[in-house]
Amino acid sequence: MLHWIWKLLLLATMTLGIISVYVYLMQSRLLYYPNMPGRALVATPSDIGLDYQDVGFTTQDGIELHGWFIPGSEPNHTLLFFHGNAGNISHRLESIRLFHRLGLSVFIFDYRGFGQSTGSPTEQGTYSDAEAAWAYLTNTRGLDARGIIVFGRSLGGAVATWLASRHTPAMLILESTFTSVPAMARRYYPFLPVRLLSRFDYDSLRRIGHIACPVLVAHSRDDEIIPFEEGRALYDAAPEPKRFLEMRGGHNDGFIVTGPGYESGLRAFIDAHSRNATE
Repeated sequence: MLHWIWKLLLLATMTLGIISVYVYLMQSRLLYYPNMPGRALVATPSDIGLDYQDVGFTTQDGIELHGWFIPGSEPNHTLLFFHGNAGNISHRLESIRLFHRLGLSVFIFDYRGFGQSTGSPTEQGTYSDAEAAWAYLTNTRGLDARGIIVFGRSLGGAVATWLASRHTPAMLILESTFTSVPAMARRYYPFLPVRLLSRFDYDSLRRIGHIACPVLVAHSRDDEIIPFEEGRALYDAAPEPKRFLEMRGGHNDGFIVTGPGYESGLRAFIDAHSRNATE
């Protein structure tokens, strides 16, 4: 009997070791999905009746990034859009349309390795991409930082938080995002030593306390990928002024399912802090 117990323990240890090695080596593929549903652009803002400018810009480490600038009716506000970990900018037209209805200009781009951008995604690489996008708006286009709203959805929320901790935009909007990669890994792999295995950090919980602009956190209780508690933890850690917008629906369609409540929530937040952004 004792012999079989030792065999089972050995098998369990070996299995855990194999899973640990797999998770450690495959983290990049588990985190970034540039080919899902594909890197090819399937549409442009003109397909939904919006004028846009095709934008190419370069990071400090020489990566060529691609994005769109969509002019809005309110010239004092531009939304810098950091999308999630799958697909490309052409899969975000519904959000672009919504932000355009709010009167905002929108600058959305693909991280390295996504869409028409060159390179391969890494955590530090996405931060470099964010810095290059900020430089494009503030230096190349000459926009006032006090009129830039930084928006991040899902993985983009971590990149947006990093950027807002280094600069002072008009506002920071975080939607359906997480506190850190290790925190999420503990939820998916509670049986693994994820802190030791994690090669990615994206520690928004640590950074959000250093944000010096108004913060809106939006999250759904129905989010099947990033739990509602992750969004609440970020909101609790954020300094004032801040606001929480509770959505409905799943991770990828919460802003659509929530409908007018989502749009009115964003509008109320932006209107409440627009004076500071344009003074």
